[in-house]
Amino acid sequence: MNDFWLSSGHHLIDRDASGRLLPTDAFFKAYAARPELVPPSEACKAERELHAGLLAQPRRHVGADQIAAIADPDARENWEQMIAFRDLLLRRKTLEAAYLDLVRRGVGKTPPLFIAQLVHVILRNVLDGCEDPFMLRAAELFFRPQCMTTLNGSLIAADHETVSGASATPLSPLVSMLGIPAGAGIDVLGDDNADNYWNRSDVFDMALDLTAGRRGLAALGDVMERWASHMLAIDVTIEPLTEMHEVDLTWYVGLDATSTGIGNALWNGEEVDAESRAAIVGLYRLTFDDPGVVIESIQGEPAYLILARSPDNMLRMKPQNLLTGLPLRQLEAVS
Repeated sequence: MNDFWLSSGHHLIDRDASGRLLPTDAFFKAYAARPELVPPSEACKAERELHAGLLAQPRRHVGADQIAAIADPDARENWEQMIAFRDLLLRRKTLEAAYLDLVRRGVGKTPPLFIAQLVHVILRNVLDGCEDPFMLRAAELFFRPQCMTTLNGSLIAADHETVSGASATPLSPLVSMLGIPAGAGIDVLGDDNADNYWNRSDVFDMALDLTAGRRGLAALGDVMERWASHMLAIDVTIEPLTEMHEVDLTWYVGLDATSTGIGNALWNGEEVDAESRAAIVGLYRLTFDDPGVVIESIQGEPAYLILARSPDNMLRMKPQNLLTGLPLRQLEAVS
């Protein structure tokens, strides 16, 4: 069996009988070892003692007075956010329960980086045993923003962090369009190079074709099915659509800020202009295997999922919307 996403830290995690993630001391120590939290040589005594104490006992209580004693204001803020996040994880039995608690109550001051890391490791668990590189690459959209461009008539998503450098000597048309550094090797995932994904999964340097009717969008739908099943204990079928006509938005979920705006306009009967329609990357029909889990007014009707790129051609998926936006009769309390 192929391994992937070692950077998620899944090897530091235990699992309960239901297959959900139990954070370990090693997992918490990995956070304390992050570069943002390792005290620099000029750090004050209070910061050094706090850091050393957490490396020795990562679940130890940290009081507000200990953080307030740190001299550097930026370091204080970092530690406030880190301890608040750690305490959230400690209050819930599993990482899945902590994530649901976070997105249902509101993320507050939790850094987006921490939320993305939670999604990363949870998805690694959800997709354990998956042997389809297209599904794994599509799953990266859940926790890594994408740059979108067209190449030879295809709509291509490439990892934003990977392509954020500039280059005066691009290596290919795709590199040129996305501004990838000359030293980077970006390939569009396809049948001919899919086996390469396993060795490159932590580099995030394989782009994905998200053209309507092709494999990438179907793979993303498969991942969303597993995400809903694992996190909400419901079974759904998610089918990609190629056209918006004859779609009755009885219920919809926008999977990002742009698509939420488009969905709101359609819901209110407003005309959606050509530019907004062109921004739509994916449109899905979601049906519930058990209609009884849905509120009565929606029973028997599908829900629709919309995914869109922003005006700056970025795709910033919010997987939490799928968990909080469905018309469920009662949300499962994952422990």
